[in-house]
Amino acid sequence: QVQLVESGGGLVQAGGSLRLSCAVSGRIFSMDAMGWFRQAPGKERELLASISWRGGRTYYSDSVKGRFTISRDNGKNTVYLQMNSLKPEDTAVYYCAARQGGLPNFGSWGQGTQVTVSS
Repeated sequence: QVQLVESGGGLVQAGGSLRLSCAVSGRIFSMDAMGWFRQAPGKERELLASISWRGGRTYYSDSVKGRFTISRDNGKNTVYLQMNSLKPEDTAVYYCAARQGGLPNFGSWGQGTQVTVSS
C-alpha cells in the first residue's frame, strides 16, 4: 500500500486556475499508475486523468481534456493536476488514487481536497 496526501484545493473564480498536488509515500516500488478523480454532491466519482508511473503515458476524460494537465515528479514522489479555465461545474471533492502491483483498479486513495469554482 501507499499513502496519498492531496493539497492545493480552494476557492477560485470561473476562468481561474488551481494546481493540486498528491504526495505519495510507502510502497512506491509497486506503483503502476496514478489517477485524479472527483466527486460532486449527488454524482458518482469520475476519473479525470491518469498517468503511468514509469512511462508517463496519460489519459484524460472528455470533460477535462484541453483544460487539465496531469504530471508527475518521480524524484519528489508527487503527482500534480494543473487545472485551467475552471468552470462552476468543476466544483467537487478531488481525490488522487494509486494503482499498484499489476492490479486493474485504483486501490489506494487520498483523503480528498475541496475545489469550489464560483461564477
